[in-house]
Amino acid sequence: MKEHPILEGPSSKRRDEFLAAVARSRKLYRHWARPPRTVEEFEENLKRLQTGPHLGYWVCTADGELAGVININEIVRRSFCSGYLGYYAFAPHNGHGYMAKGLRAVLEEAFRRQQLHRLEANIQPDNEASRQLVQRCGFQLEGFSPRYLKIAGRWRDHERWAITIEQWKAQARKAG
Repeated sequence: MKEHPILEGPSSKRRDEFLAAVARSRKLYRHWARPPRTVEEFEENLKRLQTGPHLGYWVCTADGELAGVININEIVRRSFCSGYLGYYAFAPHNGHGYMAKGLRAVLEEAFRRQQLHRLEANIQPDNEASRQLVQRCGFQLEGFSPRYLKIAGRWRDHERWAITIEQWKAQARKAG
């Protein structure tokens, strides 16, 4: 992966920093996400990102601190060329624009380098910060999926938000 200034590839060298960021950010996640909390979960997650149809990115501040995580999961190539986003921020960097910058960089990576056609983000309806993030980055609401994902021990409803390469390119033309 070509390093983008705000993105870093996950690695075990920052494991302790990552786990400390997760611990101090628990209140942010509520029932919306369940990041790795233990050394074992961290190593399992890192292995999954390195061996399967997944891409992982750590979002960093200008000082190099971990600000969040963005993953593209369950990538299917060939006629689908699509993947599913998962992401979460770390306190105290949430709400400062790092995740939006990181997501824009991940979209560029996904559509230019990985040559994906579509990315989907499934968001629980009460997660307003997440909905605002994908809206700022050009995602469109496509639908509603009741009891879509099991998070924090319960099946939870989700809204389906997505962006295609065509939508991303059109947005880039408007901005540029």
